[in-house]
Amino acid sequence: MAQATSSRIPKTSSSVHDINAEKPPFGSRFLTNDEDVWSQNAWDHVPPPEDQEEIISAALARQKMAPVPEVEKAKYNEKPAKHWDNFYKMNSSNFFRNRKWLHLEFPELVKAAEPEAGPMVIAEIGCGAGNAVFPLLSANSNPHLELRAYDYSSHAVKLVQTNPLYLAPPIGTIRAAVWDLSTPSLPPEVAPGSVDIVILVFVLSALHPNEWRSAVANIHKMLRPGGLVVFRDYGRHDLTQLRFKSGRLLDQNLYVRGDKTRVYFFELDELALLFTGSLAPVSAKPNDDVHVVEDAEPPVTPPPGTPCDTSSTPEAPSTVPAQSEAFLQTADRCSPAIQQGTQLHPSLLPTDSSAAHKPLFAIEQLGIDRRLIVNRKRQLKMYRVWMQAKFRKLEDRTDMQV
Repeated sequence: MAQATSSRIPKTSSSVHDINAEKPPFGSRFLTNDEDVWSQNAWDHVPPPEDQEEIISAALARQKMAPVPEVEKAKYNEKPAKHWDNFYKMNSSNFFRNRKWLHLEFPELVKAAEPEAGPMVIAEIGCGAGNAVFPLLSANSNPHLELRAYDYSSHAVKLVQTNPLYLAPPIGTIRAAVWDLSTPSLPPEVAPGSVDIVILVFVLSALHPNEWRSAVANIHKMLRPGGLVVFRDYGRHDLTQLRFKSGRLLDQNLYVRGDKTRVYFFELDELALLFTGSLAPVSAKPNDDVHVVEDAEPPVTPPPGTPCDTSSTPEAPSTVPAQSEAFLQTADRCSPAIQQGTQLHPSLLPTDSSAAHKPLFAIEQLGIDRRLIVNRKRQLKMYRVWMQAKFRKLEDRTDMQV
């Protein structure tokens, strides 16, 4: 095979396959010749290999054979902030890389930092060591920009508060505080409807699924009408999920790491349900040619005349049916992804008539960043999957049920 000699390709566009996009995904690092695979460190929109279905099935079966024992689950769920405190104590602030890619994936953040943007409030939730807020602050030209940084790890917040940029911001202001996103109330200094943009990057995956609705309720409450959530997190069957060994499976698609922190791996439909009350638009779902069905069941055939909701749009998402059983039956008939084995976490399924509610957010972007990471020295190919989204607050509702 000929040796690839192409020079490094700089990344100039988003890697996300947006399910709302009419055209096929386009990336700045597109692998068109297999011989070039070792010439770059990463490639965008790379389909999984032919044996990926077997790899996924084997990994999930192995994990299910030896989950976290029931008697040990409570210690991982009772005080999660303690485990994150230990994580940040073990790793200095130099361990974490600044998220400079935010300007590429979320240009709204760049616009908020422009000189004439006017008063803007951006809140990063799950700020960690400040690796999102500090790149924004260092590039800021807007004197009226207010940055807020929150984390339920007190040690993480201390790392932010002792950063030189925090102590002497060049332009704009920044404040950091300890706050648990899943608690019933907002931070004391945050008034309802006062935040323009919420940054939610690798945060929901650290919460227990039973805490997701409370978290989304808080985000909705702090945002002004028309405010934006920029979101990025782990996707189902990402390499990280498949690498977990025995004794790490805590719940359905929820794992505990060696440092005792938790991580969940999402599907598009789960995020769409959580923020909008509807499944992701069926007609726009990407086809990755990998369908893992853990418990084989005959396909559901809709009876004649059964309506399928394929007309939902970001502007007018439909309401989730009230009954879980009816909802799943409809989903099985109307969503190929669910019919082929997609798992929705039970916490997202409505249990009675009171669970139905109007959608709180519209989808501006909801997509998959499916990337091939290459270790050229060891000749390794690593298939990564991340979810990325932008959710726009529809209206100022204060009666969200959680």
